Amino acid sequence: MPFSTGQLTHNLEVGVAIVSNKKEKLSGIHKFGYNSSVGTAYETIWDGGGVYTFPSSATTATVTSASGATDSGVQVYIEGLDANYVVQSETVTLNASGTFTTTNTYLRLHRAYVAGSTAASGDITITVDSLTVAKILSAYQQTEMLVYTVPAGHTAYLLQVDAGVQKEKEIVAKIMTREENGVFLTKGILASFATPVARKFDIPMMLPEKTDIRIDAKAGATTEITGEFEIVLEAN
Repeated sequence: MPFSTGQLTHNLEVGVAIVSNKKEKLSGIHKFGYNSSVGTAYETIWDGGGVYTFPSSATTATVTSASGATDSGVQVYIEGLDANYVVQSETVTLNASGTFTTTNTYLRLHRAYVAGSTAASGDITITVDSLTVAKILSAYQQTEMLVYTVPAGHTAYLLQVDAGVQKEKEIVAKIMTREENGVFLTKGILASFATPVARKFDIPMMLPEKTDIRIDAKAGATTEITGEFEIVLEAN
């Protein structure tokens, strides 16, 4: 179905209309990421550091707090995709050891955050398929990961990508996408010196279902780098 046919008559800004379900078959995704130590080699903008690796098979997710028993009872919300790339989510409660293994299996993990009224004292690591796929740093109580995978039965339209640097240094960021059974391709490059850089796509980048997306960056010297992107999802 063409992107434009999802529009309904209304007087709202398009973003407000999407999140308030006034655009038929459309939904919005806002992703943001943070990497505290990016050097002269490309790393993904996420709080785990290094280049992000997507799992190759769906397994249960293990949620572990670095503070162990201190975080017993902390609730963690997890959202991702199952083996068929269908969206699923759950809220788990860390046990007396500060850990929990989910019943659901995940092929992708999109975000996680501390739910409920008790904050986590330690950093929380989530593993799938023997890989660290998400981290919740105690300073933020929420994942900061600029990675995403388009769910089954949806087409994604990438609208905007932003990146920022903490030091007065050069920054280069590249938009990386991989369709199912393919390899990661560079679909865009942003560069700046000492100031935030943004790329708005007047003609959105169209990405089919099961496409992996990540934003990688490098800098002239080790520094903190942040980033965001916005996507409109259309149900097929």
